[in-house]
Amino acid sequence: MSDTDQTGEQSAIVDYDIHKVLKALPHRYPLLLVDRVRRIELGERIHAVKAVSMNEEFFQGHFPGAPIMPGVLQIEALAQAAAILGIETLELAGTGKLVIFMGIDGAKFRAPVTPGCLLDLEVEFLQKRRTIYKFKGKASVEGKTTCETEFTAMIADPPGD
Repeated sequence: MSDTDQTGEQSAIVDYDIHKVLKALPHRYPLLLVDRVRRIELGERIHAVKAVSMNEEFFQGHFPGAPIMPGVLQIEALAQAAAILGIETLELAGTGKLVIFMGIDGAKFRAPVTPGCLLDLEVEFLQKRRTIYKFKGKASVEGKTTCETEFTAMIADPPGD
């Protein structure tokens, strides 16, 4: 399902479930960190969601008895949301192209993420170049920021191609 702007062109994508996520991303369990997309404004931003469950493998060793989602995995979840934004904006679904991390800048962790949380992932484009893109991302739980960062990624062919 998508919204249209005044010219009739597609401007946003909504109703983006796990099946569409799996088509857009090469990631699979245990490293798939986006469960649903609430909204994509093509060429602009995305709001995705990660349902954080006690069944996540990383909770087995990341503070047993007081489980906290690792900050680097929050950043990975933001990067996966950015990859979906890039894939949809550039119409690359099904091409085999990958969105690959190049750098992370100014990452800050503000609050812990624990099992049972619904982690909101909001990412927007900051810069767009030919194959290199800069994003700003923020993860939050119930409106409280847990992580924020800027990061750079590139569109590339899979290794070995």
